[in-house]
Amino acid sequence: MKVAVYCSAKNQIPEDYLCLGDTIGKWLAVNGHSLVYGGATGGLMTRVSEAFKQAKDPALTEQKLIGVVPEQIIRNGRKSDLCDELHVVAYMSERKQRMRELADCFVCLPGSYGTLDEMMDVIASGTVNEHHKPCIILNHNGFYNPLLQLIDCMKQLRFIPEQESYRPLFVGTTEELYQTINTLIK
Repeated sequence: MKVAVYCSAKNQIPEDYLCLGDTIGKWLAVNGHSLVYGGATGGLMTRVSEAFKQAKDPALTEQKLIGVVPEQIIRNGRKSDLCDELHVVAYMSERKQRMRELADCFVCLPGSYGTLDEMMDVIASGTVNEHHKPCIILNHNGFYNPLLQLIDCMKQLRFIPEQESYRPLFVGTTEELYQTINTLIK
């Protein structure tokens, strides 16, 4: 399965979050998945991709580290050299679209504006039936609790309908994340 991971590209975040990237990247590789990610260096992006690359089985030729990187990030000198397959796009909006096309499911780790943008793009496009691929949000250490509160508020005020056509899946631990991904395969 091709799993897109959205996450922080900042190096200054707490070490616990960086280690989360190591754990998830390794798990994806050991379990035979391909990783689709932003193709850039920094923070969780580097940690997820490095752990994936180190744990990847070279005998599994279909298992790939797939990067999708905008030209501006390349001009800024932040293109990763780890990718087995690299898609260069003109803009961030194209990156989101390409990653949606390439992935079978989406995993959102803690991050900032870019991660939230990618997450909301997946959710909004799923809501209008552009795709039916699952979006799993890892609420590591309660990181996304404020978002869950906002979602509850939007539901109470009926901005989000009672019967959602597409709904992200929130999980609290890496074990729940792995179980959810494994369930999708069956």
